[in-house]
Amino acid sequence: MRIGYLAQYSEEEVKFAVKYGFKSIELLVPPGAPLDPIKTDEKTIREAKENLAKNDIEISAIGHYPNNLDPDLKKRRDNSDYLLKLMDLCKKMDVKVLCTFAGREPDKDIPDNIPAFKEVFTPFAKKAEDLGLKIGFENCPMFHWFPFRGVNIAYSPRAWDLMFDAVPSPALGLEYDPSHLVCMLIDYIEIIKRYGSKIVHAHAKDAELIHPQVDIYGILEPGTLRHRIPGYGEVNWAKVVSALVETGYRGNLDIEGRHDPVFNADLEQAGLVLALKHLQQFVW
Repeated sequence: MRIGYLAQYSEEEVKFAVKYGFKSIELLVPPGAPLDPIKTDEKTIREAKENLAKNDIEISAIGHYPNNLDPDLKKRRDNSDYLLKLMDLCKKMDVKVLCTFAGREPDKDIPDNIPAFKEVFTPFAKKAEDLGLKIGFENCPMFHWFPFRGVNIAYSPRAWDLMFDAVPSPALGLEYDPSHLVCMLIDYIEIIKRYGSKIVHAHAKDAELIHPQVDIYGILEPGTLRHRIPGYGEVNWAKVVSALVETGYRGNLDIEGRHDPVFNADLEQAGLVLALKHLQQFVW
């Protein structure tokens, strides 16, 4: 199991990773980013792949997180077209996992989103199977505004069961992030035990509950919780790694550090290094 972090590709990122001992990366490739498959030529893609391999940095996954069930059908089609191109990019770079959001029509309940999910992800799953890829849905609810509707249904076991029943493909799985489970008061170790066979990638992100505030206002009120780098929140990473390995996960842990309110902006890289040092004691 390697430890890395989330980043867009650049030679500077590779140098930073090598300097501090990161061994993997989830490449973020939104439209317009380096390696955008619409705008990037084959030579540039090949050189990026070779540069990462030369420096012993494994690409754990390629990630892009739009609302794949956007109620605006043009945006939905555009998102789908781009995700299909990212699948081709995965193949070119020998990457086995593509991570994204399931998406959501915010005004609809989870069960009422399933028909659209089936329509969108059935062809994705078929293409992923043909290419030998896995698609991992991050379990982030995207509850960033009132009312709490969010733009990603794939945040709860109830939704996962409905999703995987609707599209019963071995290519569809989960991108496990324990921080979101902590924020929803869900047992993040029990989730690994129950859904370990579906976990295709893992984010290393922590969360801190502000308990005096939670005790009075609950978890939906602003200021009651915050995301942290691993080691500075409530996640027991020894238990996470143990549970992942026990259930058969053989992928990497990639740190998502940019949300930390302390180690951000000019301290974000310092936070990544601190998180790496914390996680290294639990992997081999």
